[in-house]
Amino acid sequence: MSLPLLERAITEADPRFVLSTTTLPPPPGPGEQYRFHFDMTKCIGCKCCEVACNEQHGNPADIHWRRVGEIEAGEYPFTQRLHLSMGCNHCVDAACLTGCPVDAYNKDALTGLVLHSADACIGCQYCTWNCPYGVPQFSQERGVVGKCDMCHGRLSQGDEPACANACPEQAIAIEVVNIEQWKLEYRALANAPGMPPADQTISTTRITLPANLPANAQKGDFHRVRPEHPHWPLVFMLVLTQLSVGTFCRLLFDPGQAGAIAALLIGHLALAASTAHLGRPIHAYRALKMWHRSWLSREVLAFSVFAGAATLYTATQSFAIGAATVAAGLIGIACSAALYLVPARPAWNSWTTVADFYLTAVLLAGAPKLVPVAAAAQLLVLAFKYLRLRQSEEFELRQSARLLGNDLKELVWLRIVLLVGGALFSYHPASLLPLLAGELLSRYLFFVGVVPRNMAATFGGRKAA
Repeated sequence: MSLPLLERAITEADPRFVLSTTTLPPPPGPGEQYRFHFDMTKCIGCKCCEVACNEQHGNPADIHWRRVGEIEAGEYPFTQRLHLSMGCNHCVDAACLTGCPVDAYNKDALTGLVLHSADACIGCQYCTWNCPYGVPQFSQERGVVGKCDMCHGRLSQGDEPACANACPEQAIAIEVVNIEQWKLEYRALANAPGMPPADQTISTTRITLPANLPANAQKGDFHRVRPEHPHWPLVFMLVLTQLSVGTFCRLLFDPGQAGAIAALLIGHLALAASTAHLGRPIHAYRALKMWHRSWLSREVLAFSVFAGAATLYTATQSFAIGAATVAAGLIGIACSAALYLVPARPAWNSWTTVADFYLTAVLLAGAPKLVPVAAAAQLLVLAFKYLRLRQSEEFELRQSARLLGNDLKELVWLRIVLLVGGALFSYHPASLLPLLAGELLSRYLFFVGVVPRNMAATFGGRKAA
């Protein structure tokens, strides 16, 4: 059965599945929650919902908690352009919530809405990587993330969200949905061209699609992929922590206080650099809060233990303390890698990320005999990663390959030259410079070369985020 026919059938079977109206449904009961209903057949792409949302929340022009994207379908001369208006999908299994290190998200017990606390947020931006819809957005001006909360304050007063109230075509409505029934029977109604699969987080947004929508319907910005933000503080933090951990691993079997002091200073510099990535670095200590659930919290905890143990080892040169330092550092690298294994960024979500991080530690440890082996392994991982991206059937992976093979091609070759050059002269102390430069460039490419899952944007594409 097609989705429009399925929707018609369940609308007749359950009165809560109503057509878009300008009135709010009764409050959710047990096992129910509010959700958006977007009717694509009514939307004219006027973006009144975008404007109303920004005015309601006082957001600057470059922040959109509700976005209108474009869908293209058909073949010349019989083509169609449709519009897709999306806020937060208030997912049943919200990815933004599960990864937050400071517990700034919660799923409201009464309404089922996914709410975000700007007061608790430290601006780490981890949730912006986790959400496959690109819903949470970081405000550089405010230093925190923000997102659609279905105008929770308005709802509590019996008023519609600003987007639904402003829509001249009544294409946006609020409904109540039975969560278990939706999960088991109807969640396919959250799928639409230009959207990631709803199964990933169990989106609750119901989307009414036009009848006889052409099979080739796709997002309007399908061919316009741009490099992402480089996140320079994280580039330096990752490489320098891996350098420090690798050096302490070598010093465990080849002790030297001068080397320990240098590695210790580099480690502390790396941890200091990481706070520059936060929108509110003064609250960095809060990142330890969710160690039992968040990989970011675990990374902070592991490297904090590493820094403390490294300080003691540098002062005492005790083998036992050195072993504890190495163990904490290796766990820290594992946590760093796990942090990026998120389905919403498929190019990161691979064993190659783990291999890259550990091989950097080996490569920069200062052991000349290991450098050629680690460099060869890095080249193999790089080749495997590129082939995996290029041969994949996933749009995001293929486009990552396109970025690395075209837009970023010169930087990829420079990274290879630095790696090979450093390996060839590994017995010369100066070889550390090209190796370090190559690993920094590798992390830069790691961040800018990923294509995230996201909803459709306009034909002109979206800014890198």
